[in-house]
Amino acid sequence: MAFLVSSAALRGAAAFSARHQRRVRRAADLSRPRASTAAADTKASPEGSEAESLIIKPKTRVLSGVQPTGKLTLGNYLGAIRQWVGLQEEYETYFCVVDLHAITAPHDPKKLSEETLSAAAIYLASGVDPDKSRIFIQSHVKAHSELCWLLNTQTPMGWLERMIQFKEKSAKLGDQESVGVGLFDYPVLMAADILLYQAGKVPVGEDQRQHLELTRDIARRFNDMYAKKAKRDMKPFREPEALFVKEGARVMSLLDGSAKMSKSAENDNSRINLLDPPELIMKKIKRCKTDSGFEGIEWDNPGRPEATNLLTMYQAVTGKTKEEVTREVSDMQWGGFKPLLGEAVVEHLRPIQGRYSEIMADKAFLSGVLKTGAEEASQVADETLLKAQKAMGFLTAGDL
Repeated sequence: MAFLVSSAALRGAAAFSARHQRRVRRAADLSRPRASTAAADTKASPEGSEAESLIIKPKTRVLSGVQPTGKLTLGNYLGAIRQWVGLQEEYETYFCVVDLHAITAPHDPKKLSEETLSAAAIYLASGVDPDKSRIFIQSHVKAHSELCWLLNTQTPMGWLERMIQFKEKSAKLGDQESVGVGLFDYPVLMAADILLYQAGKVPVGEDQRQHLELTRDIARRFNDMYAKKAKRDMKPFREPEALFVKEGARVMSLLDGSAKMSKSAENDNSRINLLDPPELIMKKIKRCKTDSGFEGIEWDNPGRPEATNLLTMYQAVTGKTKEEVTREVSDMQWGGFKPLLGEAVVEHLRPIQGRYSEIMADKAFLSGVLKTGAEEASQVADETLLKAQKAMGFLTAGDL
């Protein structure tokens, strides 16, 4: 059945298109200063007395990204992308599609390009605004690869051997011939991603906390080795801090309430993909794992992880409080709750899917956003890379 967009969604999509077409016209203008980088301003008082100095504090910079392998899921959206939309107002934000990370495990070369564009379109459809954020593809900023190599030469092997995710992911691949050096080394690439932009905050979940600590360790080691006597703001790298996502954002598998919803899981029924049509979403939720032998539906019972997961999902897509959800489901059984949850998810994703279709149909707009994002990101990244090269003693092209 073809996906239908409501009239309200169509009106929203039209407004979205008009607003974003205006942005295309400014795509080549890289010289416009951002408010977040303003340092100070001076104004005369209404009475004409001596000028007041108004200090505008720069916004803290935030960087995040999602791999384009597979289809992005409701978990990716609620746990990361939707959080980014709110961060745009408070922080100076950089959001990239991390395609270099996507090749650290076996991937389909025929799909990588398509999935990269799709991920970027989902960012935009979800509300990430190119007027407020730099949106770009990781490999289009060459400094990521180059800084990764510089950091490789300074990162002890023992630090990487302690990374839990490498052990878990390599075990899943099974055959050690399929485990490349990139999978072992990708935490260093992640460190390069973060450090290039002098990010003060990095949105992370519990599973990424160890990698952020490694990034801090690498930054501190490099600064101590090559810029120990430099003032803090003159050191090559800033040590980032964790920015933990809001409560209720963690979505688990539909088939196992104790496992994270994953776009790489073999069974597609374990997840809700953001672009799944309504009838498929309803079908997956109808068939998802629940428990038996319990009265009603309840939160936070360690013996009922699936109940907590589905209630959390419902709360996240409806915007209701935990207390409101508890009252609503107090007399329900799973047979009544699952259709309610399915309809709520479908309605929440409906406008996003409509905007996504519009963006994918306007390749010139999408390309313009990504080119502008990469150019603006490169300006910041290249400056950091040059600092690192200078600190290590390289003869740079600018020295000739």
